[in-house]
Amino acid sequence: MISRRYLLTMAGAALATAAVAGCEPNPKSKTAKRETVSLVLDWVPNTNHSGLYVARSKGYFEEENVDFEIVEPATGGGPQVVAAGQADFGIDFQEFMTPARAEGVPVVSVAAVIQHNTSGFASLKSKGVARPRDLEGLTYGGFGSPLETALLQTMMEADGGDFSKLSTVDAGAADFLTIIQRDVDLYWIFFGWQGVKAELERIEIDTLFVKDWGVPDYYTPLIITSETMIAEKPDLVTRTMKAISRGYEDAIADPAGAAEILLEAAPETDADLVGPSQAWLSPRYQADAPQWGYQAADVWQTMSEWMASNGLVEGVIDWQDAYTNDFLPSR
Repeated sequence: MISRRYLLTMAGAALATAAVAGCEPNPKSKTAKRETVSLVLDWVPNTNHSGLYVARSKGYFEEENVDFEIVEPATGGGPQVVAAGQADFGIDFQEFMTPARAEGVPVVSVAAVIQHNTSGFASLKSKGVARPRDLEGLTYGGFGSPLETALLQTMMEADGGDFSKLSTVDAGAADFLTIIQRDVDLYWIFFGWQGVKAELERIEIDTLFVKDWGVPDYYTPLIITSETMIAEKPDLVTRTMKAISRGYEDAIADPAGAAEILLEAAPETDADLVGPSQAWLSPRYQADAPQWGYQAADVWQTMSEWMASNGLVEGVIDWQDAYTNDFLPSR
């Protein structure tokens, strides 16, 4: 789904149908000036992004007097692009936005795309990895980032394992299913894409989800915008997020329809994978949150503190200012 190489490089460089029916167009949008808004993706189109394409396809942006452009990153997206005004919104990740905020990049998360962390470290079932301490003696193929080290060490130590007994090699942005059958024992994946693909290809894997073993649950991915956008065009942010919210609510209610819209917009995407991936991911967009996109204070606080305690940032960031729910539709 997403190139971890790309994401780690960028970080280092810096509900139901009834609910949808109840989303009436913003009355202000009828008189608001029509404006163009751009959003830069983190990588190629995939099911993390389905709500954006659904909202665009169904005319929700037009109802809010917004012309919405989805841009695939040329050499990189992320907080720096949005902060510089090269895109109005972007897709990013709490584990990468946090270091950016620590370095003074003025971006704010305005929605959590997925309510709980669906990433994990996967291995072939034949390796017998049922829990993190089972990683002793195995080899992890990664990108050589401090974040990976901190995640794996925390997970293994939370289970009484010895992190020094896990070997790591630089595997880069390899094909997950190829590399774990040939070169390494363990690889970091988003289950909604690579894990579902393994199931489709009948390759049995075990996945240690990051949130289950000592690491705070965190939001990955996010929709971000700039502090400047919020200060100067709050109504435009509100109208844009109302349309996006409706798109994700539709993707929750109708996974098959959302998959069709994504494939129509991005026909180069793996057609066999999109449907099953969407079916797996759609109920996880909102999960147990009061509405799609909602972000909880304790998630931002605990992850910010964990990153600081593991030396990933110099100190705990101003996490209260790093996110807001103010632009989600009122319920």
